[in-house]
Amino acid sequence: MHELSITQSVVTAVTQRLHDAQVRRIRLEVGQLSGLVPDAVRFCFEMVATGTTCEGAALEIDEPPGLARCRTCGADFETGEVLPLCECGSADVEVRGGQELRIREVEVV
Repeated sequence: MHELSITQSVVTAVTQRLHDAQVRRIRLEVGQLSGLVPDAVRFCFEMVATGTTCEGAALEIDEPPGLARCRTCGADFETGEVLPLCECGSADVEVRGGQELRIREVEVV
């Protein structure tokens, strides 16, 4: 479960950056093609935040869709697949979004 180590990294980054400030809310961006399961991140967050300034903070997760462009026909499309195929049948596709993993906002008391 790599969600645990990634969530631990998020909490560590926030606590190191904000030192002793009590965190009220963290907003993450977890793309649908990132390989992370948002519910698992939420579960892990409660565990790894315990005993830190993030304990009790609300965790919000935005899930941008996978976006791709076909290099064959030029079509832009949304996808939930890590290795997408275009409707034209081409596998020559550039993934342009949905792989994000970012801390978007942190609100402190």
